[in-house]
Amino acid sequence: MPDKLTFRPYIFRALLLILLGWGGLGALLYFTEPTIFPRWGFFALIVIALSATAFPIVYFIATRFDETPPEAYVIVRQAIWVGVFGATLAWLQLARLVTLYVILGLAGGLIAIESVLRLRERARWQPPRVEDHDESA
Repeated sequence: MPDKLTFRPYIFRALLLILLGWGGLGALLYFTEPTIFPRWGFFALIVIALSATAFPIVYFIATRFDETPPEAYVIVRQAIWVGVFGATLAWLQLARLVTLYVILGLAGGLIAIESVLRLRERARWQPPRVEDHDESA
């Protein structure tokens, strides 16, 4: 039986990324003009900030409400989906394309992608092998 997944190894990294993401975003908005490179920096920092902020929440939901908590990389991937979702909505807002249907469609698409990935991982799972005992003895 695998050890229970704990949040302790991730606390420092999550806090560092939260400070880097939100602090960098604040500095970027305060000290730069909206030209092309700061705009790409905005999208990169919004992915970092939202992913790092969502990580403890996703961890809590995954370990609290799931009978068999997923592996750590699944929790990280789900937190990154939150960051990608937020950055995509920010990018679509530049052209004033964000509506309720776009938000729901994008969220449904990302949930469908994550569901297919989780289904694929469960289908590839193999039970641990037990060493064969010597039957001649």
